[in-house]
This record gives sequence, C-alpha cells and structure tokens, in this order.
Amino acid sequence: MSKDLLFEIGLEEVPARFLRAAMDQLKDKMVHWLEQSRLSHGEVQAYATPRRLAVLVKDVAEKQDDVEEEVKGPSRKIAQDVNGNWSKAALGFARGQGVEPEQFIFKELNGVEYIYVTKSSTGVHTASILAEGLMSILSSMTFPKNMRWGSYDYKFVRPIRWIVALFGSDVIDFEVTGVKSGNVTRGHRFLGTDAALGEAAAYQEVLRSQHVIVDVKEREAMILEQIKSLAEEKKWKIAIKGDLLEEVLFLVETPTVLFGTFDPSFLNIPQEVLITSMREHQRYFPVLDEQGKLLPFFVTVRNGNNASLDVIAKGNEKVLRARLSDAKFFYDEDQKLQIKNALSKLESIVFHEEMGTVGDKVRRIRKIADQLGDALQISGTDRENVSRAADICKFDLVTQMVYEFPELQGVMGEDYARKAGENEAVAKAVFEHYQPRSASDDLPSTLVGSIVSIADKMDTIVGCFSIGIIPTGSQDPYALRRQSQGIVQILLSKQMPLTLSQVFNIAINVHTELREMKRQGSEIRKDLEEFFGLRVKKLLSENQRYDVVDAVIAAGFDDVLSVVSRGASLMNAVNSGDDFKTTVESFNRVSNLAAKAPSAAVNESLLQEEVEKELYAAWLNVQKPYLSALEERDGGKALELLAQLKASITHFFDSVMVMAEDEKIRDNRLGLLAQIDQGLKQFADFNKLVW
Repeated sequence: MSKDLLFEIGLEEVPARFLRAAMDQLKDKMVHWLEQSRLSHGEVQAYATPRRLAVLVKDVAEKQDDVEEEVKGPSRKIAQDVNGNWSKAALGFARGQGVEPEQFIFKELNGVEYIYVTKSSTGVHTASILAEGLMSILSSMTFPKNMRWGSYDYKFVRPIRWIVALFGSDVIDFEVTGVKSGNVTRGHRFLGTDAALGEAAAYQEVLRSQHVIVDVKEREAMILEQIKSLAEEKKWKIAIKGDLLEEVLFLVETPTVLFGTFDPSFLNIPQEVLITSMREHQRYFPVLDEQGKLLPFFVTVRNGNNASLDVIAKGNEKVLRARLSDAKFFYDEDQKLQIKNALSKLESIVFHEEMGTVGDKVRRIRKIADQLGDALQISGTDRENVSRAADICKFDLVTQMVYEFPELQGVMGEDYARKAGENEAVAKAVFEHYQPRSASDDLPSTLVGSIVSIADKMDTIVGCFSIGIIPTGSQDPYALRRQSQGIVQILLSKQMPLTLSQVFNIAINVHTELREMKRQGSEIRKDLEEFFGLRVKKLLSENQRYDVVDAVIAAGFDDVLSVVSRGASLMNAVNSGDDFKTTVESFNRVSNLAAKAPSAAVNESLLQEEVEKELYAAWLNVQKPYLSALEERDGGKALELLAQLKASITHFFDSVMVMAEDEKIRDNRLGLLAQIDQGLKQFADFNKLVW
C-alpha cells in the first residue's frame, strides 16, 4: 500500500531570486531522506510561489523496506585463540552489530577466513518517522540570507506562517516556531482564502480554486502564452529576457499579462536607457517593432486576475512616467559634463586601495593599449584612435546615468562620446572595451575596441595577481576568469598574431613602471601562464576531445591561433579513421626511443643502412615547410607534412636494429629519432591520444 506525501511551507513573501534554488533544494532533500529511510516512492514534484515552498511525493510506501545485510568482521586468526575461544575483537564486533557470537559464520575471502554475520532489520511504519523526517528537512535548508522573527532563535529565509504536512489524508503532527502543521493551506493573498485539503493529491486543484497556480512550469507557460497572444494581436515584438522572466515568474501566483503606454517624447533618450529603466526598476518587458526599435509601450505581469486591468495599467504608467522623467533628467544633465572634467573626477574614485584610482587604471590601460598596437603594427589612424579611446574609456563612470544604472557603463560612454564630437571609432571602442561582459555576450567588432578591451582586462588581471588576488575554487570576486576568457576569445576572433607571453610582458612591465609591485614579475608570469592555460583548455574543449586538447596543449599554448589550428586539424585527423591511428603509432615509436637519445645530433657519415638514410632525407625534406606551416599557424598543412614521414618511419623500424652494439651508430640512430621527435612535439604530444 502507498499514499501521497505533501509538505508545504507557508512564508512571508520570499525574494524571487531565492525561490528556484530553494524549490530544487527542498526536492533534493526530500528525495535523499526517502532513500535514506528506505521508503520506496513514485514521482516527486516541487512547487514554489512567492509565499510557499512545497513538495508532493506520489505513492510513498506505508512501511519501510525490510533489509538483510551481511557484515564482515575480523579474520578467524584474530577472532579465535588456539583453543577456539572468542577473542575481545570478536566479542566487540558482536556487541557492535547487536548479535550473539553464536550467529557468526565463517567465509573465505582471498584465501583468508573471516567472520560474517547477517543482520535483519524490519521496516517501521512510515507514519511513525515522518514528523522527525520533515523537521530534519526543514532545519537543514540553507539560503543566501536568513532571518529570525519574534522571540525565536530559529532561522529561515522568511518567517514561517503555516505548514501543511499530509500523508494521504492524515496530518503529520509537528510544530515549528509556534506554527503547528495541519491540512489548511492559504490561497492568493487578495483573491483567495484559507482552504482545507482532504488529501495530499488534491493540492494543486485546491490551490487553483483559490487563485494560486502553484506549478512553476504551468505559470511560465501561462505568461509566455499571454505575451505571445498580445504580440500577435498588436503586431508587436515583445523582448523577453530570460532573467527577467525568471524573476517575474516568482513574483506572481496567478499571472495576468497587461500592457501600458508611455509618452513617445521619451524615445529621444537612447532606447538602452529606457529598456534598462523598465526592466530593472519596474520589471516590464519592452515592446519593439520589426526592426528592433523601441515603441512607446510596455508589457507587465499582474499578480491577480483580469479585473480592472485598465486601472492597473494606468497605475503602472504613472510610476513609469516618473522613472523615465528621472532618466531624462540624468541624460540631459550628463551632456553638460565635458569629457575632460569627467576624467579629472576619476582621480578621486578608488579602483583598489593597492592599485590606485580609476585615473591610475586609465593611464595603465593607455600604455598597455599603445604597446599592444605597436606589437600589432597597426596603422597611424588606428594608433591615434586606440590612444584616445583608452584615455576616455572610463569617463562615463562619473555620470549620473551610470551611477543610477551601472549596467549602462560603456553604453552611455559611447553615446556621450559621440555627442561630444569624438570620432565613430573612438566612441564605439568606449562601448566595446567592456565586451564580452558575459559568456553569452558579443565580442568587440572593431580592432580599436578589441585592443582597448584586452588592455583593460589585462590591467585588472595583472593588478590582482600582483597583490595575490588569484581565483581559487568558486571564488572570483573580480571576474578574472571571465576577463581572461574574453582576452583569449578576442585574440582568436580578430586573428591577432600576439602570443600570450607578449601580452603578459607588456602588462607586467607597465605595472612595474607605474606602481610598486609586491610580487616579482617572474612569479606573476608563472601564475598567468597556468591561469590562461586553463582558459585555453576550456576554449578547445568546447569542440575537441579531451585527449586531443591535452596533446596540442602539451606542445604549447602561448600562441592561441596556433594551438586552436593544431587542435582543429588533429581532431579532424583523429576522426578520419584507422589510417591516422597507424600514423600516430609510428610517431609514438619514434618518441619512445627518442627518450633514450644522448642528443638530437645526426652524423650523416654514420648512417649505414638505406632505410635510415631514407628516413633522414624524408625528415629534411619536410622539416622546413613543416616549420614554416607552424609559423603560419596552418595546422592542417603541418600535420599533412608530418604524415608523409609514416612510410619512412615504418621501413626504418622494420629493417634496422636501433640499439646497435656499436655505440656511435646506436647514438646516431637515437639522435635521428630525437630530432624527428622534437619536430613532432612542436605540433602535439601524440602519446596523449587515446584510441
């Protein structure tokens, strides 16, 4: 026999950002407890609204499973003395297992006899352990922030106001902070009432009758369907941002979509400002036309039914008008601020107490960017634009708009720079130097923006590494992993012929020149190599097998363009079939013997056999074009040239005894293999490939 189990925790309104994780946590803890308690069960469904967390478990067994367990004890040699009497170790084992020594049996394991005892455990009735189990689940839950209330020491995300605990139709009796469990849930705060549950299975439908859609997926489907219908009716494109939808989803119990309007005159403000104000302050979805241009409408989701939607819309319009008026004021005031005056204000903003002000950071960015431009040999015009963009890239940090909406840094800088008369390349770079802001963000589209972006990110990374701030575990408060990944992606997307060590050296030298460094440059460089190595490995792993990645990284990852090209070529070759497998086997035979070579020198006069002369000639024939292909970062061509050695290597090993008795001949043959192996290892360590 089985029954459904319902556990609902009723709360004051919980912040939307906590609810998804809390719902999943409650489900996981319930499943774990059921398994630990040996209770078989069916489907487990978790629910959450702003006022509740709940879990419903179908078909929970009314009794624990009976178990029989065989436990191994000490060996016979330890368990009995020469007279066959039980030792202290054996008697202690019996007490620990709750059995008598007469229940011992002996079994042989790997030639040794051991004591074994079979323990039987009869399952108890589920109802007798549920109260304690639910209390343990409740008490073990964790949240980003907790609170206490009343005179209680108990901590939870928000005060607990009611608890529903049902096993079938039976109430599971317990109490927390003066709240007794029962079978009464609460409906929508304004539209519903308290409602008694006759049985656990009725949970969703009873709450539905009280204007609460408790299933998260159902609420989301309702919101999306209503937005879709409105968009089709009005011929609108409603921009649905994932994180905003997630937040709105956990702000409502009965979702009803409605729309409102705002004064079209506000459209003179950049639409990014309006969209940010609507999303961040009001949780509104912006409305766009087919070309992606903002229209003077907004869409929101009401926590309630469709009664008096016109009144609700007018109230939202009134609030939004005030928000947009503030934004317009900030925008107009900011344009009165000259860039040179904004830059002077950066001198009073501390970037980091050990790295100086934002003004200090800008000077370092300028120097790093200029030297990157020199290394790339960019044109004079680009050089001027890089210098100017680096000089002004942070000026918008002191504007009122960015103070109100930090996420608009760069966005406002581009707009204000353009309006202040800066050329298009500089204005664009002010925005692009923040890219990529996240894993899903675009990369800078211009060369100028890319160079300043690398300079900004590299300055932060080197600065943090210089004072011992190096990400460990999940801790990365300055987002150094994201920034280093961005640098690697920019180098690749723009096909910049820069090595990572060049970038490291430029940034380290600038920091050494402009500030006191706590750590030596060599220490910082070593940490940077390890740190960026992981980023390159992550980039390659997106499209390549782990062994291919390990193989090409072992040959060096300093040149990002090269390692990506080698990795892609090797991955294609590995997928091509058994023919390449035999090629790799020949390479590995070379590598295994090359390790024994005293040097990689070859004396042609000591090459006695035709096959070894043939191998040496084959290597000399491909060596120059192969190294040239590597220099040109053409992994496909380089690997194709190496593959031409296969036949000569095979003939060599089939016909020649490498470890000849004559030491000079032996060392010369090993030297030939070592020379070839050195060339192979500039492409990859083929020994790391797994077949």
